[in-house]
Amino acid sequence: MISNRLTTFAIAGLSTLAMALSPVYAADPEYEFTFAHVLIESTPNAKAAEKFKEEVEKNSEGKIKINIRPAAQLGGDVEIIEQTQMNLVQIAIPPTGNLANFDPKMYLFDLPFLITDDESMKRVLDGEVGREILDGLEDYNLKGMNYWGAGFRNMTNNVRPITEPDDLKNIKMRTLQAPTILATYRAYGANPTAMAFTEVYNGLQQGVVEGQENPLANIATMKFHEVQKYLTQTHHTYHTYAAVMNKDAWDSLTPELQEVVQNAFDVARDYARELTVEDEAQIIEEISDQIEIIQLTDEGRQKFIERSQPIYAEFEKVVTPELIQRAQAAAQGE
Repeated sequence: MISNRLTTFAIAGLSTLAMALSPVYAADPEYEFTFAHVLIESTPNAKAAEKFKEEVEKNSEGKIKINIRPAAQLGGDVEIIEQTQMNLVQIAIPPTGNLANFDPKMYLFDLPFLITDDESMKRVLDGEVGREILDGLEDYNLKGMNYWGAGFRNMTNNVRPITEPDDLKNIKMRTLQAPTILATYRAYGANPTAMAFTEVYNGLQQGVVEGQENPLANIATMKFHEVQKYLTQTHHTYHTYAAVMNKDAWDSLTPELQEVVQNAFDVARDYARELTVEDEAQIIEEISDQIEIIQLTDEGRQKFIERSQPIYAEFEKVVTPELIQRAQAAAQGE
């Protein structure tokens, strides 16, 4: 009997301690937001979405609840953007290539070889140029928060090793539904076709497309290396996601809660970038015996850069020459 009482007291004591140590949240959240994206949950940015949820719910003391809908549960990127505009979804992280269909200045981030390394990426995305473009999204009922990213894009295919632009001739390449990217592959001599991210594996497997471009994290998690022969580490563009909120949802928050949400976006952005860097070396090691990996030579890279110049000329009409020049200066640290 004494033993049972002691056990009861011990359990009661532990429960009281647990309650004391647990955060005290409001009984019901004042706000409930849906965060939708297309990424598999093991990718760095999907993990960063969970980090965002954790930060918001903790630092808002439960006043804001985040419901994450990953892996294209609510549709592809374009559908998610439209749902965010209509406040059916409140938070999203679409690629800037898809957002360019709404705000053409987003074309800037898909210009090949503009961003060359992580430091130039931060200067462009986190600096004045990146902020100016985010602010322009308010015209489309979106609040631009910051930029996440999945690393630099690389090319895979089943036809031949890619060492210079001419090697892409007539290869059927899957891309995002983004005019800048489609124009880039046409300039390189490929036959690009837009296809939803979730359909790419089957498209490659069945030969509907022969190649694709993605950062290493997306290539590995979607197992594209299982149905591709060659991977060239071109690093031709940084795969940028724009973290956005529905404008009305953002405006509904108090200034204090807006600060909580913005800080959580920044924490998640940095977390995604850290995970991406950590993952890439491991991914190369894991897939190197399943796909031939090619490094661009300096000569091959220069040929790609030269072949890319007409793309800048084509899109400066909508991005503006001034914005491109400022982005190039920022990328080069000027």
